[in-house]
Amino acid sequence: MKAVIAIVALLVLFFFFIRFIERKSLYFPMREIAMTPEDLGLAYDEIFITTKDGVQISGWYIPSDKSRATLLISHGNGGNISHRLEKIRMLHALNVNILIFDYRGYGMSKGSPSEKGLSLDAEAFYAYLMEERKASPGEVVGYGESLGGAVIVDLAGRRELGGLIIEGSFSSVRDMAKNYFPFIPSFVYKTSFDSSKKIKQITIPKLHFHSLSDEIVPLRLGRKLYDNAPEPKEFVNLQGGHNDSFIVSRDTYISKIDAFIDGLKL
Repeated sequence: MKAVIAIVALLVLFFFFIRFIERKSLYFPMREIAMTPEDLGLAYDEIFITTKDGVQISGWYIPSDKSRATLLISHGNGGNISHRLEKIRMLHALNVNILIFDYRGYGMSKGSPSEKGLSLDAEAFYAYLMEERKASPGEVVGYGESLGGAVIVDLAGRRELGGLIIEGSFSSVRDMAKNYFPFIPSFVYKTSFDSSKKIKQITIPKLHFHSLSDEIVPLRLGRKLYDNAPEPKEFVNLQGGHNDSFIVSRDTYISKIDAFIDGLKL
């Protein structure tokens, strides 16, 4: 009997240890805002919104005088919106409005991140575009990088968008976990972010980017997500690492997004 109790206790401890590791592996928030668009000479509005579950989250709206579309950007799992300024500068030069937001627990946003919480955060900023900026759903292009790809795919499955751009994202958290911890059964994980399942129902145009040498999200998981997506879609291979491929492959990256937005006929 003592042996059984000891085994059960160890299993319980193992379970909670895995949940702890899961959370620490998923979210790497930073609070300090290092720079703002103003430091790049870009006019912007700082936005604070309260989500449906009562959490105040923050973001930036960077308007364009010659707007062709509005990009709703959901960033990756590390840092905050201030660490995406180079990407913001590059994309804004394509004559698009940009709305980028920090998840709960990141930057100036309150609360603590979770799968459900990130979904509510994206929902709140989509509603802001519709209600405050009077945007048409068809002129909004969802953009998700890495973990943000899962967040924006989830949003696209529930709300109308004109198009979807996915950079360096994955099929599901459980697929990612198998890659790093193959000895741990999938059912142990609380988080799923099952984009490969959700994307099957998304029929708007999709542009997928992934680096051939991505050291964090394996290329095969980006391809799995793409393969599960219905047409119309395009997959573009980039060079460089997980976090700098958009810079290393700048010309390809920019030209593909430029052509993608043109093709949407917004």
